[in-house]
Amino acid sequence: MKTFFLSAGVPMRERDPRYYETADNVAIRESLRGLIGAILPQCRIIFGGQPAITPMFRLIARELNLDVRNHVVLYQSKFFRKEFPPDNAAFERVELTADLGEREASLSAMRAAMFDNNFDGAVFIGGMEGIELEWELFRAKHPSVPCFPIATTGAAARIIFDREGNLPPDLATEFAYLHLFRKHLLGAGA
Repeated sequence: MKTFFLSAGVPMRERDPRYYETADNVAIRESLRGLIGAILPQCRIIFGGQPAITPMFRLIARELNLDVRNHVVLYQSKFFRKEFPPDNAAFERVELTADLGEREASLSAMRAAMFDNNFDGAVFIGGMEGIELEWELFRAKHPSVPCFPIATTGAAARIIFDREGNLPPDLATEFAYLHLFRKHLLGAGA
């Protein structure tokens, strides 16, 4: 079964204007819908829980009548245990990583465990500095795995796309996300 990494986030106004001001929240939601619709249930998605994305993922999967239990692995650090959304219970595979007593160290441990999987591709949607960091860490750990920052969602994904160059141009122009993900992740509909 093909396995894809997802790094996604919804920027918050109070954190950093450069992410918030360019974010397209509708595109973030619709790209997540397109990703889920394109690759579940025939593939697996691995992602780290994010307070806005985890509930959105769960809702979209429910709306599309998709069973996420055998096709989604959600990573969470025990450091954030008190903040886990109730939607976590919908995921059968929740990998809890160590609480190292400090936010950044705990996140680093979670990311290290998450990236210690084999991947066929990675998708980066919206987000803030965590998305940029996950791009760098993922590329270092999996340099030959294709990565797709969805620039139409704005925020960190747009920054990555603009910085990297040599990426498929439709990542910055295509809003038909179902088609986009089938084309780039599954090799269909090109």
